[in-house]
Amino acid sequence: MQKLYLAIPILALTMLLLGYSDTTIDTLRQQGELIVLTRNAPTTWYEGRDGLAGPEHDLITRFAQQHNLQVRFKVLNSIDEIIHAIQAGEGHIAAAGLTHTEGRDQNGFIFGPEYQEVQQQVVCRRNNGTQPESPADLAGLKLAVIENSSYLETLTSLQNDYPELSWQTVTDVDTEQLLEQVWRKQIDCTVADSNIVSINRRYHPELIVSFSIGEPQAMSWIISPEWKSLTNALETWFEQIEKNGFLAAVHERYYGHVDIFDYVDMRTFISRIKKRLPEFKTQFQEAGKQHGIPWTLLAAQAYQESHWRARAISPTGVRGIMMLTLDTASSVGVKSRLDATESIFGGAKYLNKMMKRIPKSVKGENRLWYALAAYNVGFGHLLDAQKLAKKLGKNPDRWVELKEVLPLLSQKQYYKNLKYGYARGSEPVLYVQRIRNYRQVLERNIKQDTVPQTKTANVTTAN
Repeated sequence: MQKLYLAIPILALTMLLLGYSDTTIDTLRQQGELIVLTRNAPTTWYEGRDGLAGPEHDLITRFAQQHNLQVRFKVLNSIDEIIHAIQAGEGHIAAAGLTHTEGRDQNGFIFGPEYQEVQQQVVCRRNNGTQPESPADLAGLKLAVIENSSYLETLTSLQNDYPELSWQTVTDVDTEQLLEQVWRKQIDCTVADSNIVSINRRYHPELIVSFSIGEPQAMSWIISPEWKSLTNALETWFEQIEKNGFLAAVHERYYGHVDIFDYVDMRTFISRIKKRLPEFKTQFQEAGKQHGIPWTLLAAQAYQESHWRARAISPTGVRGIMMLTLDTASSVGVKSRLDATESIFGGAKYLNKMMKRIPKSVKGENRLWYALAAYNVGFGHLLDAQKLAKKLGKNPDRWVELKEVLPLLSQKQYYKNLKYGYARGSEPVLYVQRIRNYRQVLERNIKQDTVPQTKTANVTTAN
């Protein structure tokens, strides 16, 4: 069993700011730490390009900061291990992308507030023989799911109506690895939550959702029986982050760009990472370093603009790998837009200029998304969208809210009162989403020159 411990620096905020006092929190402070059980996955906790990240990581860390607690993450290998560990009292909270199910209620698990809805989906491989369309079609297929998972609970229930349904349960791999096994044709299908599927199908475009099973389920943290009294503090805190927008911001950060999925486009992109990117990789890296922009973001932007074609030309007159207008090229000193090196450095310089113009009230990764939107639609229209957001009672400094306002710039009732007038506001939203998508897939692919073989699972067959 692999365990990883991490101490999180704490922001000393008083309980007065929270509006209540909680003896359970006081006890945790006296004991010295909040122990959280989790797993290493893109939908939970992982080591990102800028340090530790993941939806569960961000939520737990903010909860600990706000309650002046130190948190220690215990990273376990599987849902099965996490379930047994929380039952045994090895942690205070299990935050690992767990769903609140009837079966877990019956087994006495204590759940905190529900914070995200997911749908279980049967996932198979495109063009791999028969594509099941219902539970009855799964009979005879090699279906595998995680032991002690909500998926197993659903399949067991379905077996009452479909007695021919059978599957294998695995104990030492996770859902992401089972999805990879489907992609590698090692198994026919698996079951996964929709949030896990939406992220992983971009890495393995041949994965396809055959159908959904069961009703939508809510994700929630499981609380150790000995610390049941933590529920009150969690309920109060989740109400706060739902009202102040932090919960929506976390969801935007990890899922706001993954809904866009085009099988042909993504398969082509992954192929071009190997075939076209090497010609320009050094220029992206040098331009990114010179202008303080992640080179993978520049590369993703260039792909969105030109599909990494140095001599690309559009009917509207923009040209080159970064598809610069003549005026933009002139403003950043680019003499030949069809020269890949000039175009890349010019595009990076222009994006950096946009970054510097973004109001200081816009923080963190939001600044990148605002700069990209301005690059696409123009800085004046971005300012208009911020003013409109404020007028509509939305936060003008968060992308999760601004991207709802930008499309309104094409509606006369809104743009007629704005300084810069009409704009196709939906385009920068799609532009930013696609670049974020390409960047994440790019970083995943360059991190592993060859895709490692998945682990061989310990298997139990259910009939």
